[in-house]
Amino acid sequence: MYVCICKAVTDGQIKEAVATGSASVKDLKSRLGVMDCCGKCAAHVSKVVGECSACQQKAEKECLT
Repeated sequence: MYVCICKAVTDGQIKEAVATGSASVKDLKSRLGVMDCCGKCAAHVSKVVGECSACQQKAEKECLT
């Protein structure tokens, strides 16, 4: 699904960027250009980043046990 219509960025692209090292919304803004135009995607970008972070933390805990 498109998260940022202005830059044509999808949630999949955001998830991939987080998985490969973009740890913050600021990183995503720099890397993908989200939130540079109208800013309407900011809440959804933050939500996707939060979901990815939660999934990564859960996976790390499962790997340690």
